[in-house]
Amino acid sequence: MYDCMSYYQRKSTTSLLLRSYQGVTYSDMVGKKRGLQEENPGLADVTYSKYFKRNVLRRDFYDQECEDLAKALIGKVICRKTNDSILKGMIVETESYLGGDRDGASHSYKGKRTERNAAMYCDAGTSYVYKIYGSYHCFNITSRGEGSAVLIRAMEAVAGHEEMTQLRAARRKDGGAKLKLKDLCNGPSKLCDALNITKEEMNFVDLTDNTTLWLEDLSNQDEKVLVTSTRIGIEGAGQPWSDLPLRFYLLGNKSVSARDKRAESEIMVIKQ
Repeated sequence: MYDCMSYYQRKSTTSLLLRSYQGVTYSDMVGKKRGLQEENPGLADVTYSKYFKRNVLRRDFYDQECEDLAKALIGKVICRKTNDSILKGMIVETESYLGGDRDGASHSYKGKRTERNAAMYCDAGTSYVYKIYGSYHCFNITSRGEGSAVLIRAMEAVAGHEEMTQLRAARRKDGGAKLKLKDLCNGPSKLCDALNITKEEMNFVDLTDNTTLWLEDLSNQDEKVLVTSTRIGIEGAGQPWSDLPLRFYLLGNKSVSARDKRAESEIMVIKQ
């Protein structure tokens, strides 16, 4: 088994004093900020200074079955420290990739272990970042069960929009001039560009104990309505894997990468 702890020690990041924080409110997901620690046992209250306090998702939050984690992650906030700012985005779409022989579309199918997918065998709450098309990246988070991870497919930018736009603009011919806010992070590689998440810097990160990349749940949230659909871009894996309902997204959010109108209509019928 890959020695994840040794990797953490080799790639350890010097602790930074986070000097500023600006609270954000966004969409209808944000509710009152009362009793977070009591109502959400998966939250850790970490203080870096008397001026800065954050609620970081703990290991026990991530330590759940892959499908459950994929659903639970929707509405949580990815935080990325860059220079003197903190970029933030609310997760609105995820996909599950199961371990063992349960998912032919997973990089760990039938227990496959390579240098590329080694992070999938680390503790729940570890980042797994890999490259596609040579230069683009995808950000995943490990769950309970060896070889299982959740792909973060889309997020809604909620803080640091200007810097995110600049980071996205670097790959665009128009320099980001035509980039709409809803399209800033509406895809797995787009959000990695917007947050400057790369395999070289952010693979194998322990998201429960890191000052450059972590997840938060800053406030209570209203009830969220999730759409369940099939995953995107895995047709090459064939059936039955391509037909598994392992994609989840927040109904009505404009930053979702692709809507499943049939699945949405079924939800509306049930709600009526």
